[in-house]
Amino acid sequence: MKAPPSPTSLSPADYELLADFRYALRRFAVFSEGAAARLDLMPQQHQALLAIKGSRQGAAGRRGLYVGEIAERLLIRPHTAAELVGRLARLDLVRREPDPEDGRRVEVVLTSKAERLLEDLSASHLEELRAMRPLLTRLLARIGEEPARS
Repeated sequence: MKAPPSPTSLSPADYELLADFRYALRRFAVFSEGAAARLDLMPQQHQALLAIKGSRQGAAGRRGLYVGEIAERLLIRPHTAAELVGRLARLDLVRREPDPEDGRRVEVVLTSKAERLLEDLSASHLEELRAMRPLLTRLLARIGEEPARS
């Protein structure tokens, strides 16, 4: 992996911005992990369900994702995604269906149980993001500012 280019100098404000932004992201991640755990889901399981639901809206003839697409969306290896799909299937949260266009491929589709869980989780996540919006807006605005050099 190639190292990112190093800026010539960073100000204390740059470090403060990065620390504040990482803190906001972590706060949301901890909220998300807790919300999933209350529904007996692991964070990666929640993320997979959301990926399946959120990435095929309106795609003609598609109801789900292929295992490789799940791996890509979760930034994991395909065999790890296949194991995750197996666990989700055992929990009755997904089912594997033949692709209507290519019967050799299998789509991973949400069950009605997963749809209900995901609706509850997504509603609470949107509420949390709305509550965090002022902070995130301030942080993102600071990213666009010219750095103050010391």
